[in-house]
Amino acid sequence: MVLAEIIGTFIVALGIAYIYYKFVIFSFWRKKGVFYVEPVVPTGNVTSLITGKVQIGVIFRDAYMKYKHHRAFGMYMLFKPNLVIADLDLIRIVLTKEFKSFHSRGMYCNEKIDPLAAHLFFLPGKKWRNLRIKLTPTFTSGKMKQMFSIIKEHSKEFTMFLESKARIKDSVEMKDMFKRYSTDVIMSTAFGIKSNCIVEPNNDYRTYGRKIFVMNPIWIALFMFVPKIMSFLSVPLTPRCVTNFYINMFRETVEYRQAHNIVRHDFVNLLMQLMKRGYVNPDDDDEITDVSPTVNKLTMAEATAQSYVFFIGGFETTSTTLTFALYELAQCKDIQDKLWKEIDETLEEHGDLTYDAINEMTYLHKVLNETMRKYPNLPVLNRVCTKEFNIPTMNIRVPKGTLISIPVLGLHQDPSIYPDPDKFDPERFNAEEVAKRHPYAYLPFGEGPRNCIGSRFAYMQMKVALVSLLSKYRFTLHPRTQIPLLFHNRTIGLGIKGGVHFIIEPR
Repeated sequence: MVLAEIIGTFIVALGIAYIYYKFVIFSFWRKKGVFYVEPVVPTGNVTSLITGKVQIGVIFRDAYMKYKHHRAFGMYMLFKPNLVIADLDLIRIVLTKEFKSFHSRGMYCNEKIDPLAAHLFFLPGKKWRNLRIKLTPTFTSGKMKQMFSIIKEHSKEFTMFLESKARIKDSVEMKDMFKRYSTDVIMSTAFGIKSNCIVEPNNDYRTYGRKIFVMNPIWIALFMFVPKIMSFLSVPLTPRCVTNFYINMFRETVEYRQAHNIVRHDFVNLLMQLMKRGYVNPDDDDEITDVSPTVNKLTMAEATAQSYVFFIGGFETTSTTLTFALYELAQCKDIQDKLWKEIDETLEEHGDLTYDAINEMTYLHKVLNETMRKYPNLPVLNRVCTKEFNIPTMNIRVPKGTLISIPVLGLHQDPSIYPDPDKFDPERFNAEEVAKRHPYAYLPFGEGPRNCIGSRFAYMQMKVALVSLLSKYRFTLHPRTQIPLLFHNRTIGLGIKGGVHFIIEPR
């Protein structure tokens, strides 16, 4: 009898929960007269994400392809209503024209329990704006030129390391190699540390780097769409061991430089200026001593968080993009040959690999743009409505707190925008072709005031790596590489599942 009562009570509770979800929670868009994708109790429209079957960007891409004619449509991320913006003019309104109403990403950020999360990408409102103003001068052309020699040095080491592999035409898994290279570059520029991951792939820097990005699909859904649950449960996004490692590493680096008056042209030096003065020196390196006492300076914790996001932004995204680029070049001999020609001619003209030489390689730029078109690192852009807003021409009133998603992967693979989207074609980024497209049809670094502050650095890092490799080697796919590549389902970004193997030959 007791067991029967327990089972009966459980069934009644489930029934009540189902009815509440179906007719209360999932009635949000219906009551507003907005077309929506039919949800499933209790996971809404992200069942395949929760079960680890589909990458989050693919979910939004597929929904976009099916319902884009509605211009904007509703979905449910677990129990949270989410408005997907599919029209390019409306995307411009959200990201730029009405930025004041959509300035927050709405992602999980709890500085008290996860100090490394208090960085430019996650922070909302005034905290983000004040920090963005301070950090913008750290990514000028002048600052990039100062960091160029560091990147060039690591690219040279990377190329030399692959020389023995090229001589015997051995199979090389380049996804991991690019991650080791990117770790060395970012550790050097973000922390001033020589990590030697190219030579020592299992050292602490790679070990902790691996712990950052792969997440449980349930955490991905909570982090992106219902962050209040994670905050309520006091769940840190960053593993504790990773937090301790990077906080200690940054503090020790800063203290050592201060004690020994060491100045190095890297991101740590710029952050130290922000900690000391509240601003960075101009590009001509003129010393400024007249400082207002009211200037807000970065604390050690704030500076550490910015160095950390510089690391995670420059390590994973650039290594993945480089892997995708080499994968496409290895299958397109004519494109690889054309890029070789540009690289050889430009290097011969300049006599060496220089900052100006890199920026003159226009076809290289197109190759990278097409790579990020086909494989955007961040396949979904999230915003949250911070001020009630009426969407023009659609009679949709968006309440404050509503999640907004922009399906970047869907836009980039839309055949009505990019004909034959599966084809790798750098000529899509000829000036005349770009001019024909809507300016918000290409969003690898976002757009508007919250676009990626480090895009210049990312381009520079990727270009130096590709030029260094392609100036010496020919790459072809090894039979072990799966075609087409599969996306990793346990990452927020567009990660690659499995290895990507190449045969490397000297040119």
